[in-house]
Amino acid sequence: MALAARLWRVVPPRPWLPVGAASGRSRCGPRRLCGSEVVGNGGAFKRSLLLSALSYLGFETYQVISQAALVCAAATVFRVEEILEQADYLYESGETEKLYQLLTQYKESEDAELLWRLARASRDIAQLSGTSEEEKKLLVYEALEYAKRALEKNESSFAAHKWYAICISDVGDYEGIKAKIANAYTIKEHFEKAIELNPKDATSIHLMGIWCYTFAEMPWYQRRIAKVLFAAPPSSTYEEALGYFHRAEQVDPNFYSKNLLLLGKTYLKLHNKKLAAFWLMKAKDHPAHTEEDKQVQTEAAQLLTGFSDKS
Repeated sequence: MALAARLWRVVPPRPWLPVGAASGRSRCGPRRLCGSEVVGNGGAFKRSLLLSALSYLGFETYQVISQAALVCAAATVFRVEEILEQADYLYESGETEKLYQLLTQYKESEDAELLWRLARASRDIAQLSGTSEEEKKLLVYEALEYAKRALEKNESSFAAHKWYAICISDVGDYEGIKAKIANAYTIKEHFEKAIELNPKDATSIHLMGIWCYTFAEMPWYQRRIAKVLFAAPPSSTYEEALGYFHRAEQVDPNFYSKNLLLLGKTYLKLHNKKLAAFWLMKAKDHPAHTEEDKQVQTEAAQLLTGFSDKS
């Protein structure tokens, strides 16, 4: 009965119908169909009732599905946040292989935050000393694909721009000097975009410094190739590189051992041994959390020993 009552509210009233004889006003008066006529037209009534019932049930089903979809979406967001927290903890703990194993489970994800972290993890695995050259190459290209997808999913992500640029640079090691120089413009563009989106990200600023340092120390034969291939080949100076390294240090002091090392090396290029020694000492004494940190400590110690030998 409750359903029938609802259906009567949903079903519109039948239109007024003309009466057959002028004298014959029925007991229903100027009228709608009388009850007997409705019953007599049972097929139409049943069809209307069925369609109305289906419409009502369809709406109820739509509401249930919509609510379920919202719950599912909320659960998915929560799940992604949980994975990101785990990933960041493993990254900060230097658990490179565990981090990679965690994130590769979600390599088909559409989430930019997961994808750029996976690009970073793939690259970190590639740089481990135990990784073979063949595996390293595969991981480098894999990292680029993840970074590219991250950027496609969210062009406003500074980290996606940063890791896309890093991965393009890595791939250049396998594609020859021409490709490497050609990619330099794209790399610079994405580092600059990352800095624009997040001026407080010391790593992006540091990487822009590396870009400048790389082209400042480019060997003469590569410069010649660049001039032949490009009308305006990329170029920079040690002073520009130094500016970025100092800017990164101002944003986040002691954030990265390699930034300290490159400050020292850049001052060496500029023939300022006093400041070079200051920054190299800081690099040597920086806590080693990763394999790269250990390599930085070793290089800084060797450069400082070179000072002592010449003194």
